[in-house]
Amino acid sequence: MQRASRLALASLLAMALAACATTPPPDLTPPPAKRLDAKSTLEGRR
Repeated sequence: MQRASRLALASLLAMALAACATTPPPDLTPPPAKRLDAKSTLEGRR
């Protein structure tokens, strides 16, 4: 019985470590700025 409880505890610990290890870091890079074409630039000056 003690062996089964140790095995269960070890498997739970392994699953918890695997769940934490597979979480990707959040993407904190800002989106690229929109490039303005000639028409948009001229329309914005009015």
